[in-house]
Amino acid sequence: QVQLAESGGGLVQPGGSLELSCAASGITADINALGFYRRSPGNQREMVAAIGHYGAYRYGDSVKGRFTISRDNSKDTIYLRMTSLEPQDTAVYYCAYAPNVWLFITGQELIWGQGTQVTVSS
Repeated sequence: QVQLAESGGGLVQPGGSLELSCAASGITADINALGFYRRSPGNQREMVAAIGHYGAYRYGDSVKGRFTISRDNSKDTIYLRMTSLEPQDTAVYYCAYAPNVWLFITGQELIWGQGTQVTVSS
């Protein structure tokens, strides 16, 4: 059973940076994907970024060029470096796992973490 634990959320000013991390446990398959979705009040769930075990990655359109996802397979941990943050980035960020990147970005067979709040405000 895959379990996920996010950390690193908080309050940051517009234009600032923040890094989220997600430690996974229970992963047994070499082919898998980890990443983040987010949800803000009144909005649908949005795919933020995904990264596969061998480094394939995808970003949501709204974060391209500002967010960077990376992965340490020795620790089954991923990192989301968020820069140039905007108030529109305010949301609960959920770490998620899927059997591969395609299933991750299409929102299928996802396992979720508990979520961490990111608030961008002055």
